[in-house]
Amino acid sequence: MTRKLVFLPGVGADPNFWRPLGERLPAAWQKVYLGWPGLGAQPPDPAVTGREDLLRLVEAAIGDGPADLLAQSMGGVLAIQAALRQPRRVRRLVLTVTAGGVDMAGLGAINWRETYRRENPQAPEWVYDPWGEPDIGQVRQPALLIWGDADPISPVAVGERLASLLPGATLRVVAGGDHGLAETHSAEIAPWIEAHLA
Repeated sequence: MTRKLVFLPGVGADPNFWRPLGERLPAAWQKVYLGWPGLGAQPPDPAVTGREDLLRLVEAAIGDGPADLLAQSMGGVLAIQAALRQPRRVRRLVLTVTAGGVDMAGLGAINWRETYRRENPQAPEWVYDPWGEPDIGQVRQPALLIWGDADPISPVAVGERLASLLPGATLRVVAGGDHGLAETHSAEIAPWIEAHLA
């Protein structure tokens, strides 16, 4: 069966972040790689003035569905929100090193905002605002959670917390994986993802 995969990057916003992984998945599967206007090196779009606009971009990429969402870091919060808003159009989730809406500081995560602000002075202020906590327990789509044991931004404790909140979630941990593991460890995790989405 043909699958539609929508890839959501983190705050780095690069649509190419997921390509090494996407290229390891079946060629017959449709793949849509999103970027976030105004974040990272992506040019701004006057129509994007906040997170709600990013969520609309995700929903537009999903289309009539069904689609599977693969998300890294900040993209995972958007994926969970989209899954809650579009339960019939989002089929499955793959979440890597994301906050997902849980309390990161309470789980030992470092704060990424100061470094990101220094490296991306053009980034809009809304990206630094708290995201709030979606009703994660209401997500019904099967979710594969992938974390690295060497990620100070989203430590394994965050993945464990999400796994306890998401019904039917499975957590896999990559030895030596850091915040970019979806790109750097694509060969290792691609079989897990293919099996989850098949």
